[in-house]
Order: sequence, then structure tokens, then C-alpha cells
Amino acid sequence: MEKQKPANIDEYILNAPPIAQEKLLEIRAILQQVAPAAVEAIKWGYPIFEQKRILFAFAAFKSHLNFMPTGQTLAAFKAELAAYKTTKDNVQFSYDKPLPKALIEQLASHRLQDVLENDAKWMY
Repeated sequence: MEKQKPANIDEYILNAPPIAQEKLLEIRAILQQVAPAAVEAIKWGYPIFEQKRILFAFAAFKSHLNFMPTGQTLAAFKAELAAYKTTKDNVQFSYDKPLPKALIEQLASHRLQDVLENDAKWMY
């Protein structure tokens, strides 16, 4: 039987592995605080926040949480992200460590400002 795709972020979190649910709730709360006017949705099977453009996405995996604020945003925080595994457009946070809430807030704020001031695209 095929697993049904979540219709919203609440369903996504409820369907995530138990180890991921607390972290998903934490990151969602941070993003809601940074971008209170953003619309929450599911795109490509992942939770996203959208305001004028897609601001950021996040996703639960077996051993980590991905936060996707775009490569341009990650590049601006290269030194601060040195302790984390990153790819072109996302950063991974392990479930066995506390989320770096202040860093996530800085990344999200930077991305929001970039979109509002420069109409920055989603993924380059």
C-alpha cells in the first residue's frame, strides 16, 4: 500500500518518525516567528514557507533534519555553518543534538530579507 502524502505541515509532522517530530515542531516555530506573514504549504512532499517566493523548506530524514534556506543564504553564513554538514542548498541537523535555534533564526531572517528586498529566487 502506498503511503499517502501529507496535505499540510501538521500531517507531515504527525507522519514523521517520532525522533524527528520534536525537532520539526521546533524549527517550524522558529520559522513562524521569523516570517509570520508567510503561508505554510507542502511542495515536493516537504514543508515550505512562502511569501512572494518560497522562503525555505525543511524535511525529516532517518538520522537528521534538513533545513533549506537556499545556497545563497548558506554562503553568507559559511563560517557559522562549518560544524554542520551542508550541500548546495541545505544544512543538516542531527536529531541527537539540540537545534541551533539562533543560527536557524539568522539564516531564516537573512533569506526573508533577501526575498523581500531583492526578490531573490528559490534555488539557483
